[in-house]
Amino acid sequence: MQGLAKALAAQLGELSQAGLLKGAESVLCGVIAPRDGHGPRFLIEGEGDRPFLRMNANNYLGMSLREEVIDAEDAAATNYGAGPGAVRFISGTWSPHVALERRLAAFHSRPSAIIFASAYAAIMGLIPQLVSKKTAVISDALNHSCIINAISLAAPAEKRIYRHLDMGELERCLDETAKSCTRAIIVTDGVFSMRGDHAPLDRIMTLARSRDNAFAEGAIVVVDDSHGVGALGATGRGAEEYTRSVPVDILVATLGKAFGVNGGYVVGDEILIRYLRERSPFYVYSNPITPAEAAAAHKAIDLLDSPDGLSLLEHLRAMTARFKAGLVRLGFETLPGEHPVAPLVTRDSARTVALVEHLRRRGILVTGLTYPVVPRGDEEIRFQISADHTAADIDAALEALAEMAEANVPLARAKQL
Repeated sequence: MQGLAKALAAQLGELSQAGLLKGAESVLCGVIAPRDGHGPRFLIEGEGDRPFLRMNANNYLGMSLREEVIDAEDAAATNYGAGPGAVRFISGTWSPHVALERRLAAFHSRPSAIIFASAYAAIMGLIPQLVSKKTAVISDALNHSCIINAISLAAPAEKRIYRHLDMGELERCLDETAKSCTRAIIVTDGVFSMRGDHAPLDRIMTLARSRDNAFAEGAIVVVDDSHGVGALGATGRGAEEYTRSVPVDILVATLGKAFGVNGGYVVGDEILIRYLRERSPFYVYSNPITPAEAAAAHKAIDLLDSPDGLSLLEHLRAMTARFKAGLVRLGFETLPGEHPVAPLVTRDSARTVALVEHLRRRGILVTGLTYPVVPRGDEEIRFQISADHTAADIDAALEALAEMAEANVPLARAKQL
């Protein structure tokens, strides 16, 4: 092991020198319930009883702390145990898994659904199973790591990357690959997690349908809407609903963001889902989420799909708008849109680090993205708004940012929403 350890240490050193080390993780060790007009606060190991406001979590609807969701998980753990016991084809499946899959299919108005251990596993277990020796995969340039790795694993006959949201280039990629391939798979994030912008799914579906006949086995659209479902659209059904698109061919999403639990899923035609149950190694050979997690996710979906869920979405939109308007008022640059990912564009690595450190000193947790993680000039701080946040929470974050502005820290140019 000494030789391996030396080689790995050298690679870690290279990552450190390049500024790519993620470093030590904050260890959350407690939750302080909402009080006095503020949302929940979190305790971090080594920080004593100092409370922190989380603005770096994907828990868009606050479901992970909802009493009803926790109670559903507790009851299912009592009834079914702490873990699933084995993969589903070996020892059978649990009724909460089946109930959740039916609920997901109904929620998305699809014939069938299948759950995976995570959305990352869902994409990795999906795309390679759809790729034949004459398949072209066409991908947005800013797609998530899971999509990039799934395409590499699939090794399609043709791989094309189109410029972010560039429909003209996507159209050219379709026309070019139709000359040599019998199947095209267009794959995109529904919402791009670093920026909070969304794919024009209505236009993508129109393009795909217009090119169906150019490919013997059609042009198929796969969308990973993990950051869209539960956070975007009038009823939280994600980028499809927001863009008023016809249903995409295959939709992938997560239970671990807006739904506040764990796991991923795919919804689509019954034949597709049956095929994945037989052929997807990330399903066949991996334990599912626990029965308790499935029951909790089911409850979270029911909550979203109710008047209470509509109220949560309305509050989430209001808090997002309040925060983005505050950024502009302070002279910071952000990107327009209703999604609760709210980037503060700094365009400078040193400024990004200074702002993140200042916010942490003020008890606010955010994510800074600096070069070379993002291209030079695209540096940003990613704020993530939650329905757990109150107006007082949003104002506290803006107040902390205002202190930096008043201290004459150089700001990026303002961009009006």
